[in-house]
Amino acid sequence: MAGALVKFLSVLGFSLICLKMVASTKTAPEIPTIDQAYSKISNSITVEWAAVPGATSYLLTAKDGNTVIETTVANSPGTVTGLKAATLYQITVRSISPAGRSQASPPKQAKTVLAAPILQVSSPSSDSILVQWEAVHMAIGFSVSIMQANGLGRIWKENTTNTSLTFTSLDAGTLYTIKAYAWNANGTPGDDSTCNQRTSPGTPANIQVSFDSGALKASVSWAPTEGAFNYTVMALSDSSRLSCSTAFSSCTIYSLQCGTKYLISVSASNDAGSSRSTSAVTLKTVACAPGRVAIQEDPPGHLSVAWSNVDLGDYYVAFVKSDDGLEVHCNTSLTQCNFLSECGFTYFISVFAYNKAGQSPLGDVFNYTTAPCCPSDINPVLVSSDRVEIVWSPVRGAELYETKAVDGFNVVECNDTAPACTLSALECDTKYNITVYSFSEVRGSNTSCTSQFITTAPCSPEIKNISKDDFSMINVRWRSTNDEATYTVTAQGEKGLHQCSSTGESCTLGGLPCGSVFFVTAVAETPAGRSLPSYSVPLETAPCCSASLTVTQVTQSVINVSWTVGTGALTYVTVLQSHTGQSKCHTHQNHCLLGCITCGINYTVAVKAVSATGLTADCAYQSYSSSACCPLGVKLYRLGPNGIRIHWQASRGSANYSTDLHGSKGIFTCAPSAGLSFCDVTEIPCGDVYTVMVSPVAETGLKLTFCPKKIYSVTCSGSTLGMGVQDLLQRRLRGEINPESLVESCRSEPAHWESPGNVKGLCSRNSWRFLRPRHSTDYNYISVSTTQHSPCCSLAIQELEVSTPREVKIKPPHVDYTHPKQNSTRTSAEVNQLEETRETVQRGYVKLGGQDVEIWLRALARGRATAQGEFTHTAQPQSGVGRESHKKLVTSLVGVTRACGRGRPRSEGRGPPELPHS
Repeated sequence: MAGALVKFLSVLGFSLICLKMVASTKTAPEIPTIDQAYSKISNSITVEWAAVPGATSYLLTAKDGNTVIETTVANSPGTVTGLKAATLYQITVRSISPAGRSQASPPKQAKTVLAAPILQVSSPSSDSILVQWEAVHMAIGFSVSIMQANGLGRIWKENTTNTSLTFTSLDAGTLYTIKAYAWNANGTPGDDSTCNQRTSPGTPANIQVSFDSGALKASVSWAPTEGAFNYTVMALSDSSRLSCSTAFSSCTIYSLQCGTKYLISVSASNDAGSSRSTSAVTLKTVACAPGRVAIQEDPPGHLSVAWSNVDLGDYYVAFVKSDDGLEVHCNTSLTQCNFLSECGFTYFISVFAYNKAGQSPLGDVFNYTTAPCCPSDINPVLVSSDRVEIVWSPVRGAELYETKAVDGFNVVECNDTAPACTLSALECDTKYNITVYSFSEVRGSNTSCTSQFITTAPCSPEIKNISKDDFSMINVRWRSTNDEATYTVTAQGEKGLHQCSSTGESCTLGGLPCGSVFFVTAVAETPAGRSLPSYSVPLETAPCCSASLTVTQVTQSVINVSWTVGTGALTYVTVLQSHTGQSKCHTHQNHCLLGCITCGINYTVAVKAVSATGLTADCAYQSYSSSACCPLGVKLYRLGPNGIRIHWQASRGSANYSTDLHGSKGIFTCAPSAGLSFCDVTEIPCGDVYTVMVSPVAETGLKLTFCPKKIYSVTCSGSTLGMGVQDLLQRRLRGEINPESLVESCRSEPAHWESPGNVKGLCSRNSWRFLRPRHSTDYNYISVSTTQHSPCCSLAIQELEVSTPREVKIKPPHVDYTHPKQNSTRTSAEVNQLEETRETVQRGYVKLGGQDVEIWLRALARGRATAQGEFTHTAQPQSGVGRESHKKLVTSLVGVTRACGRGRPRSEGRGPPELPHS
């Protein structure tokens, strides 16, 4: 701790020495001294001081009470801005260098001057200027001076204590400069204010007026005026006031009124104001055009034009021009003229008045339209049930066409500017009197046009119902009010179009394809035209039947019925009927499986097609005979060295059978004579395992393949034809095959075994490797894979060696091994388990699970074990082997059986087939 403190003090001392060295090398600049401080502008103070060596800039400070304003400048003199007018400030200066800033200089007081007055100037007249301002704080007087802005002429200067002053006798239209400032009680002048003001211009002179009677405008000119920016010309009358403005010395006034007296004057103006107006000059315009023009056509073909008299009009000219370009006129001192006219023309009429000043302005142009001509070529281009479309050639003078259709009580009108009209909302099958009137907005309709009669098309029929008779004919009935109409009924769909016609109220459609959807409409037709089709009514025909039906036997109790898809059918109902009962299937597919079929029975197969809307078609009826039942009790007998007889129990419904034996050395077939239930194979190789199937043969010669198959081994020694399990085990115990070869034999000739859950167990190459005992003397339950194994595969699961022979006797598993002398009462589950194990032992379908199991299997292979699971065998007793081992053997049989699967062959009865012994 002490060492750390010494180290800290050493560093601190070294730092202080460094700071002292730095301080000794850099020194702040000297304090400047203010020479003078003064104010010439009301918001600033100028400071002068002597330069300080080494200073790079200076900081000026102006303080007024709590207000401090600082400004940095490069050198003397410097100005502090942003100050208040007429205010005393303390002024200091600091010099600044890279080494820092100096202390403030001794303060010096300075006061800002008075604020400049804010001027407002104007020119009341062309020779005077008025100057006004607001009072200035601490001011007792003001000084105002004026002179021409160009510097010429004299200077006027006035002192006053007021806040306004007027300068007179100035030149008109001249720009002057005004300067003003205030002074305080000490006579110190304040900040000054300067502005410019121009005097208003003088009155223009030498006015000249030129009038244009055609355009009703006047051009006015004058001599230019000094200082004028703009000129305004005024034209005043009793009823109007017109003007024009310009920067030049001439201007034109437009829109003068005819027959009017005007007084014209000119004034000049600039930014100071306007001059006085000149003396007015009088201007008289031309007379106005005549008014109240009246035009009449009486009688037709004669036009009369009249107008009112106007002031200053010496005579009148009336012009009449038709719309084809022809123009006529009438020159008269009166107020009326007459002209000839034609129908269908529009005339444009105008009247002018003349005097010494010239022609009056153009007055109103009147147009007069004579009555239009009538259309003469009316042509109906479309006639429907509720519309008539007619066209005609345009006629002269017609602005609008009015078409009327009258049926005696009702009137339908159509107005259009085009030479065509569509009369709608008419009654069907009705005769109308149709007239087309030409119409003009001024003259109205020409009522002399002729009419013609047109009959509308017939009314649309209304389909009342659609029915189907016993001969698959479609009857369509409708309702209509037409007279002498022919009706056509159309049924249209994806598969074509079908029609029928009638003058009555019904007709019949035939030949419509099945499984189709049609839309049925009806149309009426008369000489006047064709009606609109009626509202369509959907028509669906029954679905089509399947083209073919096939019945296939799947198993002894299941058949598959399949058929081709029928058009329009969504679902199918298949029915299998016999005297024993009925089987039914409803499906969306084109095939169906029917179960619960009795073998050897005649059935009737029917298929009904059903559409999406529920229409049905009873389609197929076919007889079918179910296959004969598979035979029962199949047994094999040896006939000499190489002969075998296959025997079975004949089943119902079959007279012919076929027997097939499949082995690795060939396939052998035999067929019995009629009425017999056995057949012989005289030459068959021994030393092979055969798959035997006896199946009935149908009348067509087809051999059924779903009957159960059984596996038998044909040995070459001894006189017994035994099961494949026993033979394979004998070969294994003799050392002729090893476990893997035994598995391969099972794989090459798969045994079809069926477990209680209908699971077929096939032999797996490595399935025997899954079972391993924990200890050579441990016969408890050993866990194995859940893979189903056939008995032949189970024989090869494990290879056990018996060290020394000994005597063992196995009793049936239903014996109570806890008390060997007596039986005890067990639960139903225990009884079922023991019975299950007993059956397993009796059949010989035991998976290996311990040494005692191998002993029993060896005894079974040598024929020394009985079907009830008892056998004797000479063996050398081992320590610990006794009744408890006997109990463990049964437990092991149960466990191994459950683990490997409880498969059993397809055979009649509970045990293996009985075999004859030699």
